[in-house]
Amino acid sequence: MNTYIYGLINLDFWHYVLLSFVLVMISMMAITLYLHRDQAHRAIDLHPVLRHFFRFWLWINTGMQTDQWVAVHRKHHALCEREGDPHSPQVFGLTKVLLEGAELYKAEARRPDVVEKYSRGTPRDWMQRNVYWRWPNGGIVLLVLSCLVLFGAPGIIILGVQLLATPVLAAGVINGLAHNKGYRNFETDDASTNLTPFAILIGGEELHNNHHAFPTSAKFSVRWWEFDIGWMYICIFRFCGLCSVRRVAPRPQLADTRPVDMNMLQAILVNRMHVLRDYTQRVTLPVLKREKLAEKRNALLVKARRLFIVRPQKLDSAGRDRLQALLDGNQTLRKVHDLREQLVQIWQEANVSNERLVKELHDWCVAAESSGIQALEEFSARLRGYRLEAA
Repeated sequence: MNTYIYGLINLDFWHYVLLSFVLVMISMMAITLYLHRDQAHRAIDLHPVLRHFFRFWLWINTGMQTDQWVAVHRKHHALCEREGDPHSPQVFGLTKVLLEGAELYKAEARRPDVVEKYSRGTPRDWMQRNVYWRWPNGGIVLLVLSCLVLFGAPGIIILGVQLLATPVLAAGVINGLAHNKGYRNFETDDASTNLTPFAILIGGEELHNNHHAFPTSAKFSVRWWEFDIGWMYICIFRFCGLCSVRRVAPRPQLADTRPVDMNMLQAILVNRMHVLRDYTQRVTLPVLKREKLAEKRNALLVKARRLFIVRPQKLDSAGRDRLQALLDGNQTLRKVHDLREQLVQIWQEANVSNERLVKELHDWCVAAESSGIQALEEFSARLRGYRLEAA
């Protein structure tokens, strides 16, 4: 009788809890390593054995198809926070993404044009054609049968946890909260944020702002105290010869101050997210603090920190109006703000020759050094030290 109730494997309560947790962790590992870092962004190369295992695991435990997931995710990056983004809380609202994130994903995944356009490079082998595509729900059926045979009635709970984990943690938390709440290391053009301390639950994917700053980096953590459990998995698999890392986020290489040249330009373009963050920390915030002390009666200035950190296009109309009022009344802040936007414009320009960009960067440094603002002068000297890491 116990076999009918508890299946072939009879465990105590805490073993069921541990088993459910491990199964969810393997699913999150498959999503972050295989679907995200290997397939979608080509940041790592997993061994074929791992690729086949993760693909099979996801088919069994989530029913997700590699080409569909990759297509939806790549479209998210291509149209992030704009009309056409498959699951942006800025477009659909946070509540909808949190509660219906899986439905938004499925609606986009069912569009053949989206899958065809954004899924290039994903598997088209015999297994994909004859098993995963042919029997898209076959994996879930196998999961249900396996849970009932192995664990009996408790298997229903294990099954429920496994099938709910991905929609809640990935579609809801990552796509929803990680574009709405949390802290930001980098002023990317989207609203992505980092969430802590969820790393052990969602594979390091909670470091979402870092990922949007450096989409093709295999490592999501940037600051010393951030923990990316996905990177820990990568290091273990790399040690075992089952994974190779193609690229990680660049780190600025500083040398002695030199004249502006092509090497400096290329180093700044590569490290532009670091440069912008450095500008905020070394120029914007110190100057803003000094101006607050000088204008103690300016209530608007006291609450202006976010106005000067966030890019103007990310502010609402009221925020832009407040920013403009501050800039009109303070020439120092205007100079700091305008030079930041001019610096950003250098790496946003398209169809401009390298020689022209070098000249624009040189002119920018001259303007900063002649601004009469010490923080800008020191930042320009630091910028002149940027160099590409020697090959």
